[in-house]
Amino acid sequence: MGELYKKGFTQNRELSWLRFNDRVLSEAEDESVPLLERLKFIAIFSSNLDEFFMIRVGSLFDLSALDEKMTDNKSGMTPGEQLERIFEAVRPLLKKRDRLFAEVEKRLREHDIYRLEFSELEKNERKSVHRYFEASVRPLLSPQIIDTHHPFPHLANNIIHIGVMLRHKKREIFGVIPLPAAVPAVFYLPGSETRYISMENIVLEYAQRLFAPYTVLEKTVFRVTRNADVNPDDEVFADESDFRKRMKKVLKQRQRLAPVRLELSSQISGVFSAYFEERLGLSPAQIYAARAPMDMSYVYGLSSRLPKIKRNSLSYPPFMPVWPASVNRGESIIRQIEKHDVLLFYPFESMEPFLQLIKEAAFDPRVISVKITIYRLARHTKLVEYLCAAAENGKEVTVLIELRARFDEQNNIDWSERLEDAGCTVTYGFEYYKVHSKVCQITMRGKNGIQYITQVGTGNYNEKTAGLYTDLSLITADRSIGQDAAEFFKNMAISNLQGVYRHLLAAPVSLKSAVLELIDSEAAKGEGGRIFIKINSLTDAEIIDRLSKASCAGVKIQMVVRGICCLLPGIPGKTENIKITSIVGRFLEHSRIYCFGSGADEKMYISSADFMTRNTERRVELACPVYDPKIRERIHRIADAVLYDTVKARTLMPDGEYAKKDRLKNPLDSQQFFMERAEAEARASVPLKSGRFKAMRFLKRIFTRKGYGG
Repeated sequence: MGELYKKGFTQNRELSWLRFNDRVLSEAEDESVPLLERLKFIAIFSSNLDEFFMIRVGSLFDLSALDEKMTDNKSGMTPGEQLERIFEAVRPLLKKRDRLFAEVEKRLREHDIYRLEFSELEKNERKSVHRYFEASVRPLLSPQIIDTHHPFPHLANNIIHIGVMLRHKKREIFGVIPLPAAVPAVFYLPGSETRYISMENIVLEYAQRLFAPYTVLEKTVFRVTRNADVNPDDEVFADESDFRKRMKKVLKQRQRLAPVRLELSSQISGVFSAYFEERLGLSPAQIYAARAPMDMSYVYGLSSRLPKIKRNSLSYPPFMPVWPASVNRGESIIRQIEKHDVLLFYPFESMEPFLQLIKEAAFDPRVISVKITIYRLARHTKLVEYLCAAAENGKEVTVLIELRARFDEQNNIDWSERLEDAGCTVTYGFEYYKVHSKVCQITMRGKNGIQYITQVGTGNYNEKTAGLYTDLSLITADRSIGQDAAEFFKNMAISNLQGVYRHLLAAPVSLKSAVLELIDSEAAKGEGGRIFIKINSLTDAEIIDRLSKASCAGVKIQMVVRGICCLLPGIPGKTENIKITSIVGRFLEHSRIYCFGSGADEKMYISSADFMTRNTERRVELACPVYDPKIRERIHRIADAVLYDTVKARTLMPDGEYAKKDRLKNPLDSQQFFMERAEAEARASVPLKSGRFKAMRFLKRIFTRKGYGG
């Protein structure tokens, strides 16, 4: 798959990701989205871009140092060519971000929400800002000049600084002021809950005072983004089998955490810009001037400052995940699972039944052990409390926790210590493979010997994100799945990645090979073949190539890929039978579903794994078959809704761009539908008279006629 790009149906993953982030930004353009939510989408776009530069752009610089002629197998571009295209593609996105930020802020002023420039402050507000600055900000600042006695400082990653060009006694020098973490991002003006000014604008205004007796010739707010540390999990190194050995060479060639981007609050002179370029080792292409704030974290606290009526008018209508209709609140969760499988659909349904299951297990005398793999946890979590209770009650509790979950490392370390203190057995996975699977097993004494309750999910055991991400959580007493899960945990305990399972698909050994075989089996059916896949990203070259071959064989392939998609659909003779859509909405689409075939012969899985090389080859992942007919039918209904979303869904075109769908008579927003459906089912009645439900019945009939579903 080294030269897959020559086949003409793939695109570069980095440029695909930028198009995904553009769709995030486009939510801020949607007039139907409430104003504060539009502002949040701008903030999400910006934080996404920060991480992209740290991880992806940083990795491309590493790869360029490793082998500047190495080509990307999806586009044929060298690392340098990819960087050039990235830097070029980011500029129009930032212009769009600035335009939308200005538009949204203008609209917010109509609701008395003002982010102010210093020049806009009223006289009494200037006095308040001055008092605050002198009492609470100035004592924390450390202005510094750069000359022969004051070396150029280390500019911390993504920390806002004030940069100035100074003159003193015919001498021009550079000065810098880092904004310390102890100062808030914005200062709310006394007497108003919603008039505020950013801290960098305050400090920028007082730059002359801070550098007296020097004269400030030019000043700007700036922020440096640095390369994140070497990450062997990074996809750009997917084809480098001897990555670690060769990376030692790279580490000697570059300064660790080197700058990859410079952001400025305004255009600066050529002299000032040249100074930054020389000191930071950046090219002009890596320097971006933008009007929107560099740190938009303040956005998430704005709504809490508003009166309830105004907050509700500017935000999404409140939605709380409901208790699922399939689970009886007044009956033991364990007893119910013993009778029938349960599927939880987050965030429309609550995670609470799963948490109650673990709580019950902690006190049930029949329970022998509880085992679980954990990738991310909330900062405040009931799950750890219940696992600790189980250990304290004499149950064998084993927790495999991944300490290398990016940006959650410290949180996971803290929880691992708490679990160990309670008597849980805590293990930490593998040296070269992250454990990304989401599986939990309760082992009990039953009437006929040992029995299992197994939970497999598509998302983390994070009680916060369970209210924000769409995920599936299957809980089953199926003995065959339970035996496989028990074998999986045994293998994890002895660091055996080569385990063989009858029902579960496990990466890095069997998941990819099984998926390829399932694709091939559909290809063998020709025009009778059917594939449905819902994932977050598609980059694995071998899977992409096999999907193309299935398309050429006549297989109808429907895919929902939220983010990166390196496969280009609809190309005659190559991918003409593949249709790909993407949904960016109120909630983050996160569930993974694989379906191969149709009717009684269909094979259906839910999984923790995207079709990325890092997931299929360098992580521990699981895909679990779905056997229960009612749950299979429910997952089909979920698939129907996301495929026929005509409001938030976009169609991936053969050129890599995304297009809006033609709206039907009854437009369908799948996430809105799922919210309404969950609330209706929780009330034990589903009103099928509304337009959305009519649309669903209509679409269901069409889809079933096309041969998909059972």
